[in-house]
Amino acid sequence: MADENAPATERANRRKVREGLVVSNGMDKTAVVAVVERVRHPRYAKTVQRTKRLYAHDEQNDVRVGDRVRIQETRPLSKLKRWRILEVLERAK
Repeated sequence: MADENAPATERANRRKVREGLVVSNGMDKTAVVAVVERVRHPRYAKTVQRTKRLYAHDEQNDVRVGDRVRIQETRPLSKLKRWRILEVLERAK
């Protein structure tokens, strides 16, 4: 049963969107994006950085190493690939 307050076109669970740095583009139509998340340590309350390397689909093969990109979660595209590149935010220098 749908919620009466929510619009009919909007879905409950939206796909995750992350920003990261392209660290590899050696594969065909795939880029490896390093996403840094800052979390608070549960005991010491110090902010620590955690890096995840996510495999993202790049249909046009247009991203280069060092580009800052926005990626979005998607259905599984291969064994490791679950993200796709939405846009290039900043080109590598």
